[in-house]
Amino acid sequence: MQRVTAQTGDTDPLMALPDDLDSTRLPRHLAVIMDGNGRWAQQRRLPRVRGHQMGVQALKRLLQLCGHWGIPALTTYAFSTENWQRPDEEVSFLMALFEQVLKQELNELDQARVRLRFLGDLEALPPGLQEHIARATARTAHHNRVRLNVCTNYGGRHELVQVARRLAQDVRQGILEPDDINEARFANLLLTAGDPDPDLLIRTSGEFRISNFLLWQLAYAEIHITDVLWPDFDQAALATALRDFQRRQRRYGTVQPSPVGR
Repeated sequence: MQRVTAQTGDTDPLMALPDDLDSTRLPRHLAVIMDGNGRWAQQRRLPRVRGHQMGVQALKRLLQLCGHWGIPALTTYAFSTENWQRPDEEVSFLMALFEQVLKQELNELDQARVRLRFLGDLEALPPGLQEHIARATARTAHHNRVRLNVCTNYGGRHELVQVARRLAQDVRQGILEPDDINEARFANLLLTAGDPDPDLLIRTSGEFRISNFLLWQLAYAEIHITDVLWPDFDQAALATALRDFQRRQRRYGTVQPSPVGR
């Protein structure tokens, strides 16, 4: 895998890949459930919104590290379909925060050659935010140094139902025969189409569940759970997750061959 950098010409030695990690065995696609913003704030007796603000900084760090270390695709879980059930004030703050971040960070993302996509039911988002998303998506569409997918108003079950409906409509219209439906055709209709399935899922804050995230795509992903709360997720935490990943034997349901002579 070719090593890439987050910013053109940037060779910051502090961002170098740790010597004990194999650059040829890094994930092609990293998925992250960014959990623990609220608990981070509560532990410090701060408003929950402060945790979300610090969570944005953690995402910026991770994106930079993916660029420097050579991880070409990153998908993050920013706002689920269930998150609308949170207090109205918190939801309104999050919508405003998404818009603010897009305004402030778009130039840097463009210069860093990051392709930005938002995955989910975007029509339910505030119109102003939808406009910023459309502008950012169009402006960065031709980049490929790091591909960042931000799952916003996303639910894995909803995604699968939408694909099933699309295929059912094609069958009803005579475009497709039922026997023509296979895994490849199904996967090509997913929101992540064009990216390989994630090799590694990281969930912060110590929770052991995937919370309706990428239900199809995570079928064979390795899973790393860390007690680190998302705002504290840093270079050391990512390195720990990658070391864990590189210790795994990825068999995809097969049996690992025994060494010769045993």
